[in-house]
Amino acid sequence: MGAFVADVPLRWSDMDAFGHVNHARTVTLLEEARVELLFTEAGRRGLLGMAEGMVVARLAVDYRVPVSHSAGTLQVRMSVRDLKSASFVLDYSASTSGSPAVATAETLMVPYDLQAGRPRRLSADERAFLAEWQPALAEAGDRA
Repeated sequence: MGAFVADVPLRWSDMDAFGHVNHARTVTLLEEARVELLFTEAGRRGLLGMAEGMVVARLAVDYRVPVSHSAGTLQVRMSVRDLKSASFVLDYSASTSGSPAVATAETLMVPYDLQAGRPRRLSADERAFLAEWQPALAEAGDRA
């Protein structure tokens, strides 16, 4: 299927003293996009386990150009990479109305059992859902 796209509204409160979206707020906007995929879309399909426990084990963000809140919306394209039995990487490319990427990022995600207080394995259904968002093999070769 390729990338999952989430449109995240920019708020005036996302701006910093320099008139652009603050770097830490960008991480929050990426989180809001991630919630759309892992909680909302997965929940629509009956996969509630991810919303019950999923943690970020690693985060890396490359800020490409400043973003003004006046852009209105941040479009975040997400795809899944390195899908394993107990972790996966989400790749992000964020842009504003037709612009090239203003930020790219990746998060290493780990499913987590909150009651047991430890990581858990992805279910077969969760793995199948995440596999839908992996880039096609040709695209993966282009990134290498």
